[in-house]
Amino acid sequence: MSSRTMNTSSRDTTSSVTHFILLGFPSSPERQLLYFGLFSVTYTLTLMGNTAIACAVRRDRRLHIPMYIFLGNFSFLEICYVTTTVPNMLANFLSTSKSISFVHCFAQFYFFFSFGCDEGFYLCIMAFDRYLAICRPLHYPRIMTKELYMGLVIFGWSGGLILFLTPVILISQLPYCGPNIIDHFICDPVPLMMLSCSEDTTTQIIYSTFNVIFMIGTFLFVLCSYFLVILAVLRMPSAASKRKAFSTCASHLAVVVLFFGSVMVMHVIPGSVHSVKMQKIVTLFYSVITPLCNPLIYSLRNKEMLTALKKIFGTEQTLHKI
Repeated sequence: MSSRTMNTSSRDTTSSVTHFILLGFPSSPERQLLYFGLFSVTYTLTLMGNTAIACAVRRDRRLHIPMYIFLGNFSFLEICYVTTTVPNMLANFLSTSKSISFVHCFAQFYFFFSFGCDEGFYLCIMAFDRYLAICRPLHYPRIMTKELYMGLVIFGWSGGLILFLTPVILISQLPYCGPNIIDHFICDPVPLMMLSCSEDTTTQIIYSTFNVIFMIGTFLFVLCSYFLVILAVLRMPSAASKRKAFSTCASHLAVVVLFFGSVMVMHVIPGSVHSVKMQKIVTLFYSVITPLCNPLIYSLRNKEMLTALKKIFGTEQTLHKI
């Protein structure tokens, strides 16, 4: 067979798959309804918690400082992140076909992992902000100017959207000609590459290298930043200042451990050691559970945020009575 014929055949097979089947969590119809109810409540609470933080930052002028501006954007990013997968997962609990179109699948893949990448960048940005505020307090106002923190906000949103264009384009161009069943609840790149008719090792290497460099790089940046912060806090003479600094850093580090811990287990450790069930559970943790926990962690350990949230809800209750 000539090379032209082979190329034509490859293009034909690429377009032969028009949709995929997301198996999700196979079980009885009764259990599917139970899952639907459970994740509906989780999704609603996630939206409410992160929206409350974003609104508190926007409405309370005392929170119009870089630390809380980053936190408000991070909370809004969480809303976008969880919305890329959970509504489709909820629909599949009530569906018998559980199908997702080729375009919709890769759009979900792109936005889910792009926003996840942006989360990593925002955790780095918030760690850098805490490092400057605690380790370089006298220079902080001069360094963290409005131009800088607005630039960091823009980078936090656009970085992942730009970087993830390459792996999405590469994986979407693989030939898909036969099996279209994905034993997962999201369009994850690993099972997608496994469904391809050809084993493109170059694409697999590029994707794996990208994951390792991004995750380990951002994780080490955050750890180094907080290591320097902790050293600076320990040298503070005031016990009250130490408690306040440790309280802020503890909440940030808790989010870092929740996010990077689960993501690195899934995407840095070789996939062969994970069972399909374990892959789903770990992905569920960082895609659904972590966005729910983050607003609780940040608000419960931050007096300024708690005050702003009480002010918002108090205003809403007064308006409701009127």
